[in-house]
Amino acid sequence: MKQFFLSVLIMGLFGLQLHAQIVTQVDNPVDYVNPLMGTDSKFELSNGNTYPAIGLPWGMNMWTPQTGKMGSGWQYTYGADKINGFKQTHQPSPWMNDYGQFSIMPTTGGIKVNQEARASWFSHKAEIVKPYYYQVFLADANVTTELAPTERSAQFQITYPKGDSSALVIDAFDRGSYIKVMPEQNKIVGYTSRYSRGKLKNFKNYFVIYLDKPISFAQIYDDTVLTSGNELQANHVLAVVGFKTKEGEKVHAKVASSFISADQAELNLKREQGQKSFDQIVRDGRKVWNDQLGRIKAEGGTVDQTRTFYSCLYRMMFFPNKLYEINAQNQPVHWSPYTGEVKSGYMFGGTGFWDTFRALYPFLSLVFPDINKEMQQGLINDFKEGGWLPEWSSPGYSNIMLGQNSASVVAGAYLKGIRGYDIQTLYKAIIHGAHSKGPEASGRLGFEDYDKYGYIPSDSKTGNSVARTLEYAYDDYAIYALGKALGRPKVETDLYRKRAMNYKHVFDPSTNFMRGKNKDGSFVSDFDPYSWSRDFIEGNSWHYTWSVFQDVQGLIDLMGGKEFFIQKLDSVFSAPPLFASEGRKARGMIHEMREMQVMHMGQYAHGNQPIQHMIYLYNYAGAPWKAQYWVREAMNRLYQPTPDGYCGDEDNGQTSAWYVFSAMGFYPVCPASTQYVLGTPLFKKMTVQLENGKSFVVSASDNNADNRYIESMTVNGKPYTKNYISHKDLQQGAVINVKMGTHPNKERGIKDTDRPFSLSIE
Repeated sequence: MKQFFLSVLIMGLFGLQLHAQIVTQVDNPVDYVNPLMGTDSKFELSNGNTYPAIGLPWGMNMWTPQTGKMGSGWQYTYGADKINGFKQTHQPSPWMNDYGQFSIMPTTGGIKVNQEARASWFSHKAEIVKPYYYQVFLADANVTTELAPTERSAQFQITYPKGDSSALVIDAFDRGSYIKVMPEQNKIVGYTSRYSRGKLKNFKNYFVIYLDKPISFAQIYDDTVLTSGNELQANHVLAVVGFKTKEGEKVHAKVASSFISADQAELNLKREQGQKSFDQIVRDGRKVWNDQLGRIKAEGGTVDQTRTFYSCLYRMMFFPNKLYEINAQNQPVHWSPYTGEVKSGYMFGGTGFWDTFRALYPFLSLVFPDINKEMQQGLINDFKEGGWLPEWSSPGYSNIMLGQNSASVVAGAYLKGIRGYDIQTLYKAIIHGAHSKGPEASGRLGFEDYDKYGYIPSDSKTGNSVARTLEYAYDDYAIYALGKALGRPKVETDLYRKRAMNYKHVFDPSTNFMRGKNKDGSFVSDFDPYSWSRDFIEGNSWHYTWSVFQDVQGLIDLMGGKEFFIQKLDSVFSAPPLFASEGRKARGMIHEMREMQVMHMGQYAHGNQPIQHMIYLYNYAGAPWKAQYWVREAMNRLYQPTPDGYCGDEDNGQTSAWYVFSAMGFYPVCPASTQYVLGTPLFKKMTVQLENGKSFVVSASDNNADNRYIESMTVNGKPYTKNYISHKDLQQGAVINVKMGTHPNKERGIKDTDRPFSLSIE
């Protein structure tokens, strides 16, 4: 095993020297993944706000070395020097923080319980990070720690020095925890009750740990106070178990958890590990990742491009993560974050639809529809148990961000052909959410005003009026499109089609910007398109003006036609990176502002989600070559396979999904439609293996750094001038040949018949 990882490390170092070399064949895509991409982040500036997630695709648990303090959302930061534990995590982002976390930490040289005392210096030079394997040398303890995960468990292999007080510290965290040590069985059981968002009933993450080394001493602590006995329930419980070790002795710890019960944790451990050795779990995990990542073969790019692509693809395969478990009868069951009871069926958590409806879920529908089918079944259970669909689940309802973008997630999956679940219940759920306000961020805040005025007034109490109006209008389109596909009555679908045009109410033709509007129909007087103001959220009008996914042609018409629309798009990149107009004081600085500013692309704030689709809108106005230019610029300038490799929050796979789609050569501008809008392929060849047994290939053999423009294109051997490709064409298997050039072809894709879908010309 050591020889294997040494060879992988040598290959990686050799690749660094040849980062511009072309990768002609990808046999083991997992070797290109850098789980540290995006970890060099902090509260003030995000380069991804990620952590090295060691786990399996969509697994219930992930593991990460913890450099931050207990409870900190920044649980691992690349610039840190010390590790204080190896933590089971379910954290979607530092802003959401974690739930159900506990940690394990090897120590030597005496009892060291609290996180400062047990922390050890480490170096990235003595750290190996793979999606399926982690190894680090803990310098203070003179211990090498290795871990390998399964979906609901992990195994540690800890190499100790010679000593009489080699130990493991189990930290069940605060806010209610429990640990019991059973030395006669070399076993520790416990639970943690810690969570960060929502209101949860009967929440516990039960864990079980088995050691292959006899426990010679055990201590239980109430925070830092030693207690008597081997069992304790308190606010913050820790345990220390210890043993004598020989020089270089390896101690194994098998760990599993369950949100259901301690018995289910035991079952999870038995089912997923059994008698497997540490090396076998590593090999199994490596195979799983190679199989899943290998569904897409990206060939003919540079080493850095290949690393970036597979690092993004890896990040996309964690969220949402499974909340369900398999019981003794081999049936899926889950603890419900809505009722606090154990229920049958699927459930997922840890995703924000405000981010992921844009590209992550469309990607799942295209490449991994089977797991998306499970997710749709999970949404049915969300609705049945909670009364609304979650808009941010962590693990249940969480009051953050806005929109009813569950409608897009539901509609997009069905419209792209996923079947075998109760779509009628999901349609009922999104209709219900459109005309009600549920707990936390579920449903629609301000739905009464939206239904009355056709927009959220700026002078109402709701807040974020323009952002909500634009998202509700798009969500209404998603309801319309799904209702039409389901054969709902025309009077019903016509209502939502009409509401999908509500974006027009907040467009100000005098400025060509989306602008807050009052109840009396007047636009707000203190409008500033640069201001990240009350009418928007995490952005300004430069960003949100383009949020008309469902009817770009309608937006073109509002702006006075194609020429003016293109000029407006161009001006995004030439506008100064201000947070308020000259002479005006900007509202309080938030990290998204700084991330836009430092990227030196004007008002193009790719580090946050609202504007990420904007580059592709050139296709609707007959200037696809401009989309090709800026897509390649964004890929080249805003992504690298390095610890500072993102240009803002990665956010549950969405920012990664933008790169993966864009590298393929297209993007789902309107997620609840069946079209992908063309950009420019990044690799010479991209082969995507679909779950229906077919595949599609995007071939651009003359692609390189200079050849970013599409000169011509064929689909299945036939000339193709359209600025989009359909989901159906891809699902049927397609060969897309693209001839690339150094100069734009301004004669291709310029006809009205070449433009992508818009509702107003449906």
